[in-house]
Amino acid sequence: MPSARAHGYETEVVWTGNLGGGTGSYRSYGRMHEVRAAGLPVIAGSADRAFRGDADRWNPELLLVGALAECHMLSYLHVCAVNGVVVTAYRDRAGGTMEETGDGGGHFTEVVLRPVVEVAAAGMAEKARSLHEEAHRLCFIANSVNFPVRHEATVTVEVGTRSDLGPES
Repeated sequence: MPSARAHGYETEVVWTGNLGGGTGSYRSYGRMHEVRAAGLPVIAGSADRAFRGDADRWNPELLLVGALAECHMLSYLHVCAVNGVVVTAYRDRAGGTMEETGDGGGHFTEVVLRPVVEVAAAGMAEKARSLHEEAHRLCFIANSVNFPVRHEATVTVEVGTRSDLGPES
C-alpha cells in the first residue's frame, strides 16, 4: 500500500482597500487585495462586482473555477501521457454557478469544465475522450470541493480531417 504524502501550500492575502476610514461602513472600504506566494507574481484580487468589487481584478469565485479547470487539465495531460495518447492542444472554458443564501452567504452548486482537446491521430480520439473520467478522479481540487464538477469534453484530431466526438457529460 502506498504511503500518504503531505504537501503544504502557503499564501498571503493583503487587503489594500482601506480608503482612509477602514471598514467604518459597508460602502466605505474597497475590496481590493493582493494574493501572494513566495517567488510568484502577485495576483490583484477583489470581490465579485456584485459584491462591490472591481471588475478588472480576479475574485475568489473565478480563482476557484480556474483552479478546478487547471487541476483537471494537469491530471488529464498526465493520464494521456501514461496511456499513449498524444495531446497537441488543450483549452477549457469552464463555468461555475454560485447561489447566495438569505443570510448573506452562499455556495457553489456546480462547476462545468468544457475542455476541447486535440490529439495527434484519429486512433487516439476515443481513448482521449474516456480519460477525462480518470483525470477527474485524480484531480486534487475536484476531490476537495463539496459540489459536483462535471465535464463536457470535446476531442478533435490534428491530422487530416478533424473528428469531433462532441460533448461528454
